[in-house]
Amino acid sequence: MPEDPAPAPGPPRRLRIVGVSGAGKTRLARDVAERLRVPHLELDAVFWDAGWAYRDLGEAHAMIDAFVADHPDGWVAEGNWSSRLEGRLDPGTPDGADVLVWLDLPRWLVMVRVVRRTIARGVLRTSLWHGNRERPRDWLRWDPERNIVRWAWVQHPVVRSRMLARMGDTRTTSRGAAPAIVQLGSPRAVRAFVDGLGASRS
Repeated sequence: MPEDPAPAPGPPRRLRIVGVSGAGKTRLARDVAERLRVPHLELDAVFWDAGWAYRDLGEAHAMIDAFVADHPDGWVAEGNWSSRLEGRLDPGTPDGADVLVWLDLPRWLVMVRVVRRTIARGVLRTSLWHGNRERPRDWLRWDPERNIVRWAWVQHPVVRSRMLARMGDTRTTSRGAAPAIVQLGSPRAVRAFVDGLGASRS
């Protein structure tokens, strides 16, 4: 007698979203968290402290570990920070993401978004994490470490090269179904991904 087919896997419940500055990580994370009814962790708020100082790494790791432990039914984490995460949240690691979502939008679109966002934050003096603000005087700095617009421009090909290499080395699957890395190359692909997660549950 043939065995019953295995049930179709549901949408991923633990997602990490990465991409260059201005790609739309935070917006996507909020949309996904709302759709799945799971909490959202912004890694910038974890690794930055007041005065644009780095938070103690041990403290940051403890915050992430506690967040994951407190939400076993699912979560969304967004932000790059791979060098400081030390493997945390990656697919295939203990308590890691089911899927790593890579926002790979065209460079021109990322730059339009990051310039628009940077001007708005500077003019409105938007308070970010722990009272930090982006400073208009940094707009003219050439150093990408001090100028978020330059950072987005310089990092776009770097992030893309790194992620493409990672995709080539990581043809693993998540729960035996979906690819562990999902590449979203356009706003339409982003919308389709969110829609594919199903309707928001009340």
